[in-house]
Amino acid sequence: MAKKKEDEKKKHVAVVTKKSLQFLEEYINNPAPTGYEWEGQKLWLNYLKPYIDEHFIDNYGTAVGVINPKAAYKVVIEAHADEISWYVNYITSDGLIYVIRNGGSDHQIAPSKRVNIHTDKGMVKAVFGWPAIHTRHGEKEQAPELKNIFLDCGCTSKEEVEKLGIHVGCVITYEDEFMVLNDRYYVGRALDNRVGGFMIAEVARLLKENKKKLPFGLYIVNSVQEEIGLRGAEMIAQRIKPNVAIVTDVTHDTTTPMINKNIQGDLSAGKGPVVSYAPAVQTNLNKLLIKTAEKNEIPFQRQASSRSTGTDTDAFAYSNGGVPSALISLPLRYMHTTVEMVHKEDVDNVISLIYQSLLNIKDGQDFREFK
Repeated sequence: MAKKKEDEKKKHVAVVTKKSLQFLEEYINNPAPTGYEWEGQKLWLNYLKPYIDEHFIDNYGTAVGVINPKAAYKVVIEAHADEISWYVNYITSDGLIYVIRNGGSDHQIAPSKRVNIHTDKGMVKAVFGWPAIHTRHGEKEQAPELKNIFLDCGCTSKEEVEKLGIHVGCVITYEDEFMVLNDRYYVGRALDNRVGGFMIAEVARLLKENKKKLPFGLYIVNSVQEEIGLRGAEMIAQRIKPNVAIVTDVTHDTTTPMINKNIQGDLSAGKGPVVSYAPAVQTNLNKLLIKTAEKNEIPFQRQASSRSTGTDTDAFAYSNGGVPSALISLPLRYMHTTVEMVHKEDVDNVISLIYQSLLNIKDGQDFREFK
């Protein structure tokens, strides 16, 4: 009986193509730290341009592709482009560098990581140093903290560091790159949330390749500065003034060790996109997503997000007098590390859910519960 149920299970159909996977790898490997997203945005727009009618970029670098720009009713699909990073904060007289966060960078993963320091003269290589195990004595070892992690770029004086073009305020990114693990997971740094930008670009590709005509204007938005407070989304929401917003971001796979499901919920990579319940999530728009998933046999999971989603959904929802907004999340392991991991089938299914949901939104649709 169990085998029959397995056989009856809908076979997964891949959405991501070989060509689009090549773009994803290039896009993930390109550094685009918060506040310095320009190069990544150029890559993203170049990939998106064949599938849109026009595009624009705001003063801080949020990039927007538009389909049907003259339509009065506007629907946004959105992700954010920035990756967490570090800033040079203090250079010692003997050439070591102390840092502060740019976004929610995890100090505990820093020791022994290789980094790139971005300067006007180009990239400078460095490493996060850490005392050898042989030299660490005492009953309680000192853990990595923001106050004690430091960079070594091979210099022996502050003057030598500065000659390389390094100064206070230079931004720092990890150099770890994209890979596919066991033909099942995409792994890399900044999948939070450049994989979101990739997924909404793939939605635009599907619309073009399948010759779908939408009855509204579609704004494909790759926002900047989410990691420091949803700032890019706040700015672009005021400019676009959308009628509807569907946001995609990552959420935690809670099946790995040291995560409390009582607090974080029960979510797993490989079991489908996650729909959220939160005050910012508009109820009827959320129901449209769920009905779409059920109708198209797209597996999905549910998450309760309490006061806020902590994503750009909140920025869109509370803009312009209130915009019906919803969140489709991608389960991710090891968030804010250099080995963030998402399931290939989940990526396909998020793309499919956003695509099919757009086909179910009507021109001028009113999502209010009553009038």
